[in-house]
Amino acid sequence: MTGAGIDPITLAVLAGRMEQIADEMDATLFRSAFNPIIAEAHDASHGLYHAETGDTLVQGKSGLPIFVGVMSFAVKAVIDKAAETGGPVDGDIWIFNDAHMGGTHLSDMRLVRPYFRDGALFCYLASVGHWHDVGGAVPGNYNPAATDAFQEAFVLPPVRIARAGEMQTDIVDILMRNTRLPQSAMGDLNGQLGALDLGVRRMDELLDAYGGETIRAALAALSDRAEALMRAELSSLPDGRWQAEDFLDNDGITDVALPIRVALEISGDRLVLDFEGTAPRCAGPVNIALPTAVATAYVAIKHIFPALPANAGVMRPIELRIPEGSLLSAEFPAPVGGYTETILRMIDVIFSAAAQAAPERVVANAYGTINALSIAGKRGNGAPWVMFSFYGGGHGGSSEGDGLNHGNAPISTATIPPMEILEAAYPVMFRQWALRGGSAGAGTHRGGLGAVYEIELLEENAEAFLFGERGRFAPRGVAGGGEAALNVFSYEQEDGWHHPPMASKMRGIALRRGQAVRLETPGGGGYGPASARAPEAVARDVAMGYLGEEDATRLYGPGWTAVRS
Repeated sequence: MTGAGIDPITLAVLAGRMEQIADEMDATLFRSAFNPIIAEAHDASHGLYHAETGDTLVQGKSGLPIFVGVMSFAVKAVIDKAAETGGPVDGDIWIFNDAHMGGTHLSDMRLVRPYFRDGALFCYLASVGHWHDVGGAVPGNYNPAATDAFQEAFVLPPVRIARAGEMQTDIVDILMRNTRLPQSAMGDLNGQLGALDLGVRRMDELLDAYGGETIRAALAALSDRAEALMRAELSSLPDGRWQAEDFLDNDGITDVALPIRVALEISGDRLVLDFEGTAPRCAGPVNIALPTAVATAYVAIKHIFPALPANAGVMRPIELRIPEGSLLSAEFPAPVGGYTETILRMIDVIFSAAAQAAPERVVANAYGTINALSIAGKRGNGAPWVMFSFYGGGHGGSSEGDGLNHGNAPISTATIPPMEILEAAYPVMFRQWALRGGSAGAGTHRGGLGAVYEIELLEENAEAFLFGERGRFAPRGVAGGGEAALNVFSYEQEDGWHHPPMASKMRGIALRRGQAVRLETPGGGGYGPASARAPEAVARDVAMGYLGEEDATRLYGPGWTAVRS
């Protein structure tokens, strides 16, 4: 049976069944993982991948979108590695975290398992999850001062953690010896292994019901249809070339801004994204590997065309031009631990360029940083603890309305770990967890508000490490909308509050009991001119405390006062 021969109803049923397999794998890991970044924040993903190319076939709805693209590179790395030793074997499971081969950063541990049917390779199943700590110089692995990958974490190339169904305990021993939190790592590893086991069982059930030929045809049809939909979407837009530029604060080593530039060109049913002019590879950890850059382009495209399915067919009509030697195509052992900050800026510039062609399809810049904050120390009994988390901010306004207040970054569907979970797990207390008034970009539809987090240490001593961005270049509006507020980080010492010399990055902040750190995160950029915002909406923002009266008049004029309640 060919892909074209499957009737639409059967194809829809099979697409749902396969997506459900990935969803169920996600849920299995979320329920069983030990660390809150997976269990609460859902920083993980599962999917089905092509047996020969590694291309994404299906990904679950709960996993991080950034993993859709990068995991295909991870699977291809395993395919190539297995080929060196005679090819994949039923029951093999490969594990690695090398970001230059599989994308993202070293905290993301990837497990790849070949799935066999009737003795023949059918596809690959893969699981990726953010482990709490994987060695390196900084607990939690976000080292803002790293100048190579070895200062970020333990680097593991693709190796078999299971051979023909037999677990390799020596590999497990190596992994557990290279983490400050072996209990957490073992729990996460077992959770990922369990998710892969579940995936095999569900694939067996699916193929028992429909047969391998039908499922192969369905997968081919879904990919072809994704390509056709992408081409139709592009054809509906005007031809032309539009450019945008934005900046990273610095690389954590040298206090110099780093440009990221894109030219977006549409010609018929083809799209080119050209990043010529982007800064060269830098000394610090805001570089990204090429697989990550490709995946980021996919995430941005999915935001602009949200109806498109999540498989590799979407990218066939799209050409990416990533300059060699740039910070978007860094080679090993360049540090890439802060990849999140760079891919957020990539998405921002793609949105800003696309807004010039079709503003109704994009949102203004979101807050643009995950503010990776680690606080680590030892408890009274000598046991180490590491609190790593990321934090939210405002999303950009759009043609449909105001931006989301206090959301998570647009690279993911992850959630911000709840304050109660963090306080229960670590010796800290949140003095404040609140919306940040005045942080949104003005516009016909304003951006969403950022947040204020103030975290007090309850143990005797600890160290804090911050890896953030947007401390010097605010999130931008589109279609005439205004900029949001800058990111502000402060830390408390005996002589009062201080700010990092590099604005958004700092390591080794010594804290004593009762001292705190504070994050004031950006809002989102505004959409459309502020002069067109309804006075009633401005008055409502003032009444809600989202905006002060003086700022409301400065940004929107005095007209709102006539309708205030």
